[in-house]
Amino acid sequence: MSSLSLAVRDTSTMLRRNLLHARRYPSLTLNLLLTPIMLLLLFVYIFGDTMSMGIAGGGPDRAKYIAYIVPGLLLMTVGSTVVGTAISVSNDMTEGIIARFRTMAIHRGSVIVGHVIGSVLQSILSVVVVGAIGVAIGFRSTDATVLEWFAAFGLLVLFSLSLTWIAVGMGLISPNVEAASNNAMPLVLLPLLSSAFVPLHSMPGWFQPIAQYQPFTPAIETLRGLLLGTEIGDNAWLAIAWAVGLTVLGYFWSKARFNRDPQR
Repeated sequence: MSSLSLAVRDTSTMLRRNLLHARRYPSLTLNLLLTPIMLLLLFVYIFGDTMSMGIAGGGPDRAKYIAYIVPGLLLMTVGSTVVGTAISVSNDMTEGIIARFRTMAIHRGSVIVGHVIGSVLQSILSVVVVGAIGVAIGFRSTDATVLEWFAAFGLLVLFSLSLTWIAVGMGLISPNVEAASNNAMPLVLLPLLSSAFVPLHSMPGWFQPIAQYQPFTPAIETLRGLLLGTEIGDNAWLAIAWAVGLTVLGYFWSKARFNRDPQR
């Protein structure tokens, strides 16, 4: 059997293992998914009228705010879901199963690649759930073409891949699952410091560059442009650059950490 065939076979096995774990113990994914769902309902039904007046001026318009907030919550869903990846990787490392895998004739990289693929699939499923809730409460994207929908989906997949690799690295450096959960919290908190909930111009002047050039804001603005027809500008290139950069960084970080840490 060739090296490529071995890698594909073993990665498929590890992917199946991770998906079975997610199916048998769904509470972690559901708990992480509740955060964006609760924020969506809270900001739409409690703060929606007030927040909508700051989007484009005028009177209260909850429908306008639903359209504004849903793209941001979709990206936040990705960030929340991959926290479970950091916890799952850390759990594998501390329970000793990785030490057993190292003694077996399996492709070395299949263990973490299986985690990555499984996490991306769970993230996309979570995005579909949150998106369905958004549609149920009034989100509409009537102007988006089929090509723009595919581009939006591709952006979500790309960001899911990049954040998953970062989460894997965080899981590998964590001594226990509690530390892994804490280390991955910036992936949940960063969307709160972006344009997900309020426009950049409403933020303090000194903070606007921080919010504008962090990973989530360009991705959110690109998603809004694709689904709602707003101006994208340079955000698409910034979003892709962030996603590719984080993917490369996370991949090499995770690979180096996994290969040099045989004791955990």
